[in-house]
Amino acid sequence: MQIKFGTDGWRGVIARDFTFENLSIVAQATMDYLNREGLGDKGLVIGYDRRFMSREFARRVAEIAAGNFIKVRLTEDYAPTPAVSWAVRETGSGAGVMITASHNPPEYNGFKIKEAFGGSALPVTTRIIEEIVAYNRENGRRISSVPFEEALKKGTITLFDPCEGYFHQISRYVDLDLIARSGIKAVVDPMYGAGSGFIPRLLPGVDEIHNCENPSFGGVPPEPIGQNLQELSALLKKGVYQVGLALDGDADRIGAVDENGEFFSSHCIFTVILRHLIEYKKLTGAVVKTVSTTRMVDLLAEKFGLALFETPIGFKHICELMLERDILMGGEESGGLGVKGHIPERDGILLGLLLLEAIAVSGKGLRQLLNETMDDIGHFYYQRIDRRIENEAKEQLIEKLRSQPPTVIDGQRVVATNFSDGFKFIFESGDWLLIRPSGTEPVLRLYSEAGSQDQVERFLRAAVTIAGA
Repeated sequence: MQIKFGTDGWRGVIARDFTFENLSIVAQATMDYLNREGLGDKGLVIGYDRRFMSREFARRVAEIAAGNFIKVRLTEDYAPTPAVSWAVRETGSGAGVMITASHNPPEYNGFKIKEAFGGSALPVTTRIIEEIVAYNRENGRRISSVPFEEALKKGTITLFDPCEGYFHQISRYVDLDLIARSGIKAVVDPMYGAGSGFIPRLLPGVDEIHNCENPSFGGVPPEPIGQNLQELSALLKKGVYQVGLALDGDADRIGAVDENGEFFSSHCIFTVILRHLIEYKKLTGAVVKTVSTTRMVDLLAEKFGLALFETPIGFKHICELMLERDILMGGEESGGLGVKGHIPERDGILLGLLLLEAIAVSGKGLRQLLNETMDDIGHFYYQRIDRRIENEAKEQLIEKLRSQPPTVIDGQRVVATNFSDGFKFIFESGDWLLIRPSGTEPVLRLYSEAGSQDQVERFLRAAVTIAGA
């Protein structure tokens, strides 16, 4: 199979694509890259989530790093991706590897690379590693490794807990004492993933559900979207809690449920936290979002006089801008959000705590905070639907939309387009529709935002017809 890095790392179905053999090939190419760039001498941090065989896959990567004379700090247990990313920067390591497939269904696993700055590998880096993979295969490159126990005895591999330094950073960024004093009744759904136990450790008294180890994720993909958070929503509707937080499989994405028991999407979270950073924390800087992210962010940036950038989907593109410019906040529709003064990385745990801080400061619920902002900038409705699509049909659709893009959809004239990642059609009202084939799954994603729910649904029905899905 051809090994390609998607929006964040290489992922594949366990035992079909994500095998020890293919993992070893990718790991060897990564070590070749690190040694070639002079980064191997700085060491490598390796972490893993709670997916099936993640610990064993992580140990295999560590064996190959040791075989290439790279010292390894391997997490002693499962860990959230942002804690591993922070450890890369805090320890001055040359890079990091996280074994996780993030929000993908349980049959997947994956290999994420974190660069020395503590964020996702930049596109130029993953392209080079893909080239090394291809070169090594063509030339029969041998996999160099040292057995795990032998490397552990020699000290080439050491086990460590990434939490202490990460927790210290979080406590500097968020006023945990203020949140605790406010008495907010909060509950967290880590979706059986690597974020289990972390927010309650920072805020004793916060409750959790779905925090045991379950590689099947209870039959629900660990993606914090409304349809996957029914139990969390039901708890909020009972009135016992004021807010529910949800983390994806490796805890770098955030979702929430508001005081009414309604799903509070990443668009809403982005909007509320951005205003909190500006008005309460008095932070400044530009804002960056991906093509599938709400227009509320545009209007809020305009209201406060902040520059705005739009990128393709994938936090690595946001990361690039965070490294190049003074970025206050960056985020994407899938729940990946990052903020200034941390690492250029998604962090569901930090963002969840910032939501609690915004509630504690204001004394208001999430929905109330959002509605106050919408009263200023306008009310918006958003929806995404996914349709399975085979690769051949996907390629045909891409060619059709490139060569003959529609100029009118649902009777509304298209006034602008953005084809940097998928096919985004923007209408005179500011409403928009995005048709985007997934980069990691055989899935077609359809997104729309408009001034009414009825219009959103009409755009999505039109998109299904256009796509033949």
